[in-house]
Amino acid sequence: MGTRRQFVKRGSLFMAGLGTSALFPTEMLASIRRTISPNDRIQVGLIGCKGMGFVNLLSILKNSEVEVVALCDVDENVLRDKTSELEKAEIKKPKWYSDYRKMLEDKDVDLVIIGTPDHWHCLQLVDSVDAGKDVYCEKPIANSIAECEVMLSKVNSSDRMVQIGQWQRSQPHFVDAINYVHSGKLGQIRLAKAWAYQGWMQPVPQLPDGSVPEGVDYKMWLGPAPERTFNPNRFHFNFRWFWDYAGGLMTDWGVHLIDYALYGMKASLPKSVMALGGKFAYPDDASETPDTLQTVYEFDGFSLLWEHATGIDGGNYGRNHGIAFIGNNGTLVLDRGGWEVIPEKDRPNWDQDLGPKIEAVPIQRVDANGLDLHTTNFLEAVKKRDESILNAPMKIGYDAAMVCHMGNLAYKTGERLFWNAEKGGFDNMEANAYLGKTYYNGWQFPKK
Repeated sequence: MGTRRQFVKRGSLFMAGLGTSALFPTEMLASIRRTISPNDRIQVGLIGCKGMGFVNLLSILKNSEVEVVALCDVDENVLRDKTSELEKAEIKKPKWYSDYRKMLEDKDVDLVIIGTPDHWHCLQLVDSVDAGKDVYCEKPIANSIAECEVMLSKVNSSDRMVQIGQWQRSQPHFVDAINYVHSGKLGQIRLAKAWAYQGWMQPVPQLPDGSVPEGVDYKMWLGPAPERTFNPNRFHFNFRWFWDYAGGLMTDWGVHLIDYALYGMKASLPKSVMALGGKFAYPDDASETPDTLQTVYEFDGFSLLWEHATGIDGGNYGRNHGIAFIGNNGTLVLDRGGWEVIPEKDRPNWDQDLGPKIEAVPIQRVDANGLDLHTTNFLEAVKKRDESILNAPMKIGYDAAMVCHMGNLAYKTGERLFWNAEKGGFDNMEANAYLGKTYYNGWQFPKK
């Protein structure tokens, strides 16, 4: 939590929780990169250069065989700023693009990093795969259930390596925690919880529409989203809180944490989902997505509870984010800082307490950089052409995104929704109307 406040003070809201990679000085790249034969180079192009897109690029550039040859962004100011950052690492200026399709025509680009807002992920990933590029795509994979289906189908029918940016899959202490869960020591797990209490999040102020900033191709920024007059709230970081472009905290943090709940429980899609919440903390601010939400998912043999809240840090077990696996013998609690096991008491006759059912495990911490391990894992799969070694392949991103979008649809409809896996839909017509995604401004929804 203290680390997060430091990040906020530095203005690095995108990067919270990534540890040393978020604070890695660009100029240090020059000291760790070594000369590589041109035949061994892997040439990368980045689409969406602000925030996590650039953090992902810096991470992958710690591998000397990677060379950045292209930057694509609709904001020329961002292109100029990030090119200046790369020059600190003695990296020559990459080619600039404002239209990602032009970058995909570039034969020098071997693999693509997608760091754009959520509403762009589907088109850009599908087009990248069709162009023969390997892809590292930021989470969540998509902004609708229909897009998730298209993306999974496209990747499954290709030979491209695709890694989703759910980097906790490569973080050692997360893996260790799940190994403990899978050991069976917790006993029957009846409930898994995941939560994100984000005290750093202030209200999004009401701002008037205005003119498009100089150097920004706003039409390209909107892409398949509905046509709207430019408003600074809907640009760069705050796009997350508007349904046209994203799904709020549910998809922003939920895909990370719900992913690990699914991993621990060896689960994918739920049987049913229901949700309650709203704009309770900041009812009059400019955001559309709920600042408070509780979502309950029904699986065979257990329930999954998601909670999020903005403006407060007082989450479960004294943690502002995390996952808990609540079993008959004890509870394992996991977050980006570590994991621990809290044992249940043995009550054979309810008259006495004979001690814990299992041994307590004090907090286990691992000093490792999950993002760097994740991008390195991606490169290994690219070099070996072996998708089986990917830590977060498309199916992992698909499951997490689907569950998160289901939670948002339950919130929007106010109903308990039952999922029919065979038909790929709900038992509710209103919810099914949200499954698809209408594309605007001449953009066409991609085919499977």
